[in-house]
Amino acid sequence: MINLMYVVLMAMLAMNVSSDVLKGFSLVDDSLNRSTVNASQTNEAIYKDFEEQLKANPKKVKEWYDKAQYVRQMSDSLYTLAETLKERIVKKSDGKDGDVRNIKNKENLEAASYVMLAPATGQGKQLFQAINSYRDRIVKMVTDPAQQKIISSNLSTEVPQSIRTLGKNWQEYMFESMPTAAAVTLLTKLQNDVRYAEGEVLHGLSANIGIKDIHVNELNAYVIPSSQTVVQGGKFTAQILMAAVDTTNRPAIYIGGRKIDSDRGIYETVCSRTGDFTLTGYIEMLNAQGEQVRRQFEQKYTVVAPSATVSADLMNVLYAGYDNPMSVSIPGVPTNQIQATMTGGSLTAKGDGKFVARPTSPGGEAVITVSASTNGRSQEMGKFTFRVRKLPDPTAFIDYPDGSGSTNRFKGGKLSKQILMNTSGIGAAVDDGLLNIPFRVQGFQTIFFDNMGNAIPEVSQSANFTDRQRNMFRQLARGKRFYISEIRAIGPDGIERKLDGVMEVIVN
Repeated sequence: MINLMYVVLMAMLAMNVSSDVLKGFSLVDDSLNRSTVNASQTNEAIYKDFEEQLKANPKKVKEWYDKAQYVRQMSDSLYTLAETLKERIVKKSDGKDGDVRNIKNKENLEAASYVMLAPATGQGKQLFQAINSYRDRIVKMVTDPAQQKIISSNLSTEVPQSIRTLGKNWQEYMFESMPTAAAVTLLTKLQNDVRYAEGEVLHGLSANIGIKDIHVNELNAYVIPSSQTVVQGGKFTAQILMAAVDTTNRPAIYIGGRKIDSDRGIYETVCSRTGDFTLTGYIEMLNAQGEQVRRQFEQKYTVVAPSATVSADLMNVLYAGYDNPMSVSIPGVPTNQIQATMTGGSLTAKGDGKFVARPTSPGGEAVITVSASTNGRSQEMGKFTFRVRKLPDPTAFIDYPDGSGSTNRFKGGKLSKQILMNTSGIGAAVDDGLLNIPFRVQGFQTIFFDNMGNAIPEVSQSANFTDRQRNMFRQLARGKRFYISEIRAIGPDGIERKLDGVMEVIVN
């Protein structure tokens, strides 16, 4: 009953559509057609520019030309579909001789509904899907967010909320009981929106190949050297170019009055002498008006003698059987182009100019040879000799935490009984403020004294205190002392050594 009342209401409204209103649709349609024609002519001019640019420079233009043709194909497809639907609606309204440009039955309410919404043959759903597909593809080709929003809005197929509550889909909302003149105008607007979107994409594509470039009023020559400092015997390499140079239209480069033979503007010369030098010359190229443009250039560079720096990060000696950290650098040479080798042991690169040297035997010398890879060849930069020594003996200690949670090393003197009872054993390390090399304790001896002054030795065969030693700790009164001696430890070099000296512990 409600649907029947809606149909009756629409029929009553249609009877009241005045000729002035229908004439207004025709005026709007004519205006949209003129706008669409203008947009089409602008787009065609850009397509013509693409074709001319493709002939002049196919390497540069081919990618963007192909994208423009893709835009043309999908835009023409939707435009043609809309034009076909306009013709079908008008012919349904005015007969087989109906003319879209001269509609007789403008007020006809059946033609648009039949063509777009007929159960078996209606084209509304096809148009709906075509608009959605076109909008999704064309928006992805527009880079300006504001333009993306405008195009999405123009080509929107959303149904207003108030209408959607009546259960209508987009095609029903647009074309059900719509006068022929109004339906044709809606399709003309769609065509206008298609040409607008097409033009926005074309302008973006044309900017990529310089069809609409803004001509600059200042050009400068630049020299880009790979390095301004060159090692004697190496090559000075520089790229010489005009600002904003077109990679498909290289300028001519002259040095010393002679044109260099390089299609990428690369200049190389062998540097056989040390000192300061200046590279001078000029660049020539044609500007947009076909006029010859010349710009001078000048670049200073320095050639230095081979040199390198090698330093032991700890001191001026290397320790046998130990991973000695090293730093290697060469002025003007990147660290990834530096190589180093060593006699009497191994030298391992750790990256960023850092190496680890491990001599095998103490008492001799280790020679480190540094080379650099420049211009595809390796060049020796220097040799460096280091004395090789045995690792010094470590110092024994007892680790214990302080009040702040840090670890302290007790090496002799007064120690509280509570700390003593909470320690597991002793450690040993070379710890002189510069080196911090841990050793592994193999065993040690504690010496206690009874009330008669007799020495009571207790031996541990590891780094930990034995149960007997701990029992002796419990019996110690404040002010009593014991000694730790006969400490055996193994360092990173694998050599076991017996430490000199005795650690005195006074219970506090």
